[in-house]
Amino acid sequence: MEFAKNLKELRLVNKFTQIELSKKVGVNQSSYSDWERGVSRPEYETLVLLADIFDVSVDELFGRK
Repeated sequence: MEFAKNLKELRLVNKFTQIELSKKVGVNQSSYSDWERGVSRPEYETLVLLADIFDVSVDELFGRK
């Protein structure tokens, strides 16, 4: 659940909507929503893209420093 919490927090801090971010990473909004709710996780390539968008490491997305 750390990933889901961090993903939502990063999205809000960066003032993205779920729709905007889902378009940036090439998935539908419901898939993105599943990530924030902890129902599923993105594939590795998408994790790297998310990390780049938020200017953090993949480790930081998962709460590791």
